[in-house]
Amino acid sequence: MTPKQPRGEATAEHLLTTALKVYASAGQQGFTVNAVTAAGGVSLGSLYHHFGSFDGLAAALYTRCMDRLFDAMADAVRRTRTARTGVQAMVRAYLRFTEEHRDAALFLHASAYSGYLAAHAAQVHSAKLDKLAPLTGRLREYAERGEIAPLPASLVETLIMGPVAEAARRHLSGAHDFDLDRAMRLLPERIWRSLAPDGT
Repeated sequence: MTPKQPRGEATAEHLLTTALKVYASAGQQGFTVNAVTAAGGVSLGSLYHHFGSFDGLAAALYTRCMDRLFDAMADAVRRTRTARTGVQAMVRAYLRFTEEHRDAALFLHASAYSGYLAAHAAQVHSAKLDKLAPLTGRLREYAERGEIAPLPASLVETLIMGPVAEAARRHLSGAHDFDLDRAMRLLPERIWRSLAPDGT
């Protein structure tokens, strides 16, 4: 590895970190190429060299935040032994990530349908499938053992991710009537009940 490679990786990491800080402080309207390069003290040419475009930087940042969320969920599930504790761990990990990594969670939720991701939609989707694989694999095991209700895989994912994503969105929006701590206490069991086999 040449000396330029570590420096290049450090610059790319610096740009990603700076971009997230800019987004957190200035919002979507203030999330511009000029704001990021000025805040990071990096030239426009350097940004384009590493990411191809500002949209490329945004897509890379989205992928990095998504990776960290799904890694946290996968780590939580690996420490469980049953379908019930596994599903509950997924829910808690998502909500805990939202609480502990607010800037990353905000970028994920606010940017999911933004125009700057459109050009890299296939790349982001592929990265998402790769990171989701440990979770979908575990859910498939539960289904094969009859430990969750016999539902289509897409519906199982919806029953888990839908409620927690909405809970995270409300928390991040600052909704005055939403209590994230209460959601962390109540949602894991409630979501598990929606997936439990009949008679359990």
